[in-house]
Amino acid sequence: MATQVTATTRRGSTFLQITIALQTLTIFLQAVSAGLLLTSSYGEVLHSVGARVMYGASMLYLLAAVLAWKPGGGSPRPVRHASGFLVLASVQVVLGIAHVPSLHLPLGVLMFGLSVLALARR
Repeated sequence: MATQVTATTRRGSTFLQITIALQTLTIFLQAVSAGLLLTSSYGEVLHSVGARVMYGASMLYLLAAVLAWKPGGGSPRPVRHASGFLVLASVQVVLGIAHVPSLHLPLGVLMFGLSVLALARR
């Protein structure tokens, strides 16, 4: 029984690490597409699609955190972090749609830093 719980916990932890890495990558690609937004005609499309992918990655991170916590009885801390990240991603999307770059850009930098930090902690 203990072996099965350990294997489940390890799988959940691996999935959690993968989702954090995916989230970090999508946020980085958003920074790249933001640069393209300023310099090319197709940058707006890339940034818009990237925003949807980044938001999906944040939702997947929350799902992975819940799956790593619930069956294995681990710490709920990753769930709180992932929930906070989904809130930040939601605010980021709203600020982007409202065209408020004075808040949208710094929040993006903050989100990237927090995502790298979460990745380094795992």
